[in-house]
Amino acid sequence: MINTIERMLIGLTLSGVVTFSAITAEAASSMSVTTQTTQPIGHYELCQRLPSECRVLRTNIGAVKLTQATWSRIIDVNAAVNSMIRPVTDQELWGKEEVWSYPANKGDCEDYVLLKRKLLMKAGIAENNLLITVVRQADGSGHAVLTVSTDQGDYVLDNLRGDVRVWNETGYTFLKRQSASNSGHWVGINDTGNASVAALK
Repeated sequence: MINTIERMLIGLTLSGVVTFSAITAEAASSMSVTTQTTQPIGHYELCQRLPSECRVLRTNIGAVKLTQATWSRIIDVNAAVNSMIRPVTDQELWGKEEVWSYPANKGDCEDYVLLKRKLLMKAGIAENNLLITVVRQADGSGHAVLTVSTDQGDYVLDNLRGDVRVWNETGYTFLKRQSASNSGHWVGINDTGNASVAALK
């Protein structure tokens, strides 16, 4: 499936041109993280199956520089994975509530995130800047998205929408994300500014 999506990406044009020029006109914001917190059970079990998913990372890597080429690849990966993977619940797919896995052609929100993360790593974005993130939706339900930390702020890739938005314009309440220094550790997020955009879908 990864090779199929990579072939699809090769044929895509610079779909993010207009959006990129718009976001560079305004300073986006980065999340404020707190101390280490609990690891989601699904991620813990993924780490047991695939230890390479959870390891100490180099700490001298800064946020990725958001160039036109990088932005276009982020947009294209988000669109390609969203279109290629059919949404199903873990209960439907595995017969249990919480299983994080790389999807073949269907999966839930965490599975979309894992595949997008892997493809962007293959495209040259450092693992430190591709962070699985847990949020609360407006209806109170939990959800997972991928945060890309850039020198122009933190952006969110989401299987529930086609566009890539700065994190504090998503309408979500941000709870926790992977640590940028250890992909098996999680840190809390100090989210105090999303109340005004809670109605965004």
